[in-house]
Amino acid sequence: MRSRGFTLLEMLVATTIMGIAVVGLLANISASLGNASRLTAYDRATLLARQKMDELLLDQRLPKGVPFEGGFDPALTGGAEAGWRAQLTPFEAPPNVRPGVEILERIELQIWWMSGARRRTLALEGFRRGTLVAP
Repeated sequence: MRSRGFTLLEMLVATTIMGIAVVGLLANISASLGNASRLTAYDRATLLARQKMDELLLDQRLPKGVPFEGGFDPALTGGAEAGWRAQLTPFEAPPNVRPGVEILERIELQIWWMSGARRRTLALEGFRRGTLVAP
């Protein structure tokens, strides 16, 4: 009479297969959490970049042709060190341009933040109407 049930070898094989599956699932979950954290930091930087670009587009007192920079409050960045660098340059001007004529100005903005030991960056570009001033 033969008894029904699993042998020790079948139990060892089943346990090994289950262990491999669990390790694979845990590795995928860990990678997903890392991606979610990275994307959260990138989304936060995008929001800060848009806010800073709006401020720069409205500020008529910006220095022209000279890079300028600043930092962000750590409360806004989730505790990470972050900052920005911008430059305002003439982009397009009509022919025979002279002081007092309206031109198109470009604002180049670069946002940076620290992600662990790595420095991440995001660049934006905006345009506005400005008036050409005498040098």
